[in-house]
Amino acid sequence: MKKIFIILIASSALFSQGSMFKQFSNSFADIAENVNESVVTITTTNTITMDEDVQNFYKYWGRSVPEEFESKSLGSGVIVDEENAYIVTNHHVIFDERSDKPVDEIMVELMDKRIFKATVVGLDQGTDLAILQIEADNIKAVPIGDSEVIRVGEWVLAIGSPFSESLSHTVTAGIISAIGRNNVMRGSGNTYQNFIQTDAAINPGNSGGALLNMDGELIGINAAIASGSGRSNAGIGFAIPSSIVTKVMSDLISKGYVVRSFLGIYMQDISEDLYDTMDLKSRKGTIVSDIVEGSPADKSGLESGDVIINFEGKEITNGAELKNLVSSTNPGAKITLTISREGKVKDIDVVLEERSGDEMASNTQNAYNEFGLSVLDITNDLIEKYDIKSSRNSDIEGVVVVDVVEGGIAEKSDMQEGDLITRIGRQKISNLKMFKAEMSKYEKDTKILFLVKRGNASRFLTLRR
Repeated sequence: MKKIFIILIASSALFSQGSMFKQFSNSFADIAENVNESVVTITTTNTITMDEDVQNFYKYWGRSVPEEFESKSLGSGVIVDEENAYIVTNHHVIFDERSDKPVDEIMVELMDKRIFKATVVGLDQGTDLAILQIEADNIKAVPIGDSEVIRVGEWVLAIGSPFSESLSHTVTAGIISAIGRNNVMRGSGNTYQNFIQTDAAINPGNSGGALLNMDGELIGINAAIASGSGRSNAGIGFAIPSSIVTKVMSDLISKGYVVRSFLGIYMQDISEDLYDTMDLKSRKGTIVSDIVEGSPADKSGLESGDVIINFEGKEITNGAELKNLVSSTNPGAKITLTISREGKVKDIDVVLEERSGDEMASNTQNAYNEFGLSVLDITNDLIEKYDIKSSRNSDIEGVVVVDVVEGGIAEKSDMQEGDLITRIGRQKISNLKMFKAEMSKYEKDTKILFLVKRGNASRFLTLRR
């Protein structure tokens, strides 16, 4: 009787487990069925004009090459508005960097094999997003979810067209591996990276496709992969969160450009050396290395050397995170920054303004080992030679780096000829005499914090005497 009882319990457990797996499998299948028709395949055609020097080279060797040829590429997209037939995809899918303009022709193929020519509604290189429109009816838009509430470890599905049109609407599954990834894609200081990382298989051609939660909602637009070859999946894929997609889409459709706020600072992430020399209490946050004159930061009383640790109560881990939060806040909004200044924590209110240029940048090169540099007092000749500018329309103060020893710590720490040293530790430097006096206070093997101005930006560097 006891054996029978144990067998019944084991059988019941196996049946329950099997039922759970079947339900889980059905959930995947249901999502794929519901969303597949909202995902499209994008093929682009662009006419490339062969460089004249290349043509002449081949002609010299008795060979001819065409003056023009067609280049084709493949991507994916997601229907987000069925009434207006708007489609979200990646900027890089439909933009040709060589000609610095959108490709000549964009064709969209639906799941039912209908093909439409697409027009570009708007582009945003900063987030790698683009909005297309087709003239089509009887289409279905994907429901958009909230990427702000997703958690690491959640199951997700990716849908797109990897490698070939014949592989359109490929569905892969995985989990959210991480959130808030930045410095993933190469770009200028004008990129806004806050990626969802997933191990769902994403391959070339998946760009612009959908990343879905288990409710079948769009939580991201697949954008990039990380692999040894860069050509195939290695379990690390990245998607642009739906929170960014929603804002960019709304701005591009209504205004034709993305409205962004700016704070007006140059900032650095906290390295181990900066943590030590600035006597910080945490490695989280971002350091204000310089203030743009007349900017919201300047008006609010933020100072060089402040460490921003919170934005509207949200903890700041690094500069990229702060940049995304600032840029996604409406211009004119009054926000509160929590900062650490000389060991004391305080709140500063800032009224953000609309961004119109490169008012915010991140400088993160910090590597400090040996020492060796020559500095001189400022002269008119040095100001002219190194094109040294004053950011506040006042007299230029500090000392000028006129030589950097090759292989020395100054060179390895990114100190460069022409840099203007304006501060050592917490002491402002006006001239060579002050520089020498401050340097004499540091014993051998101690780290020294410098504030260096280069061009229009300033940065902190640390050297060991």
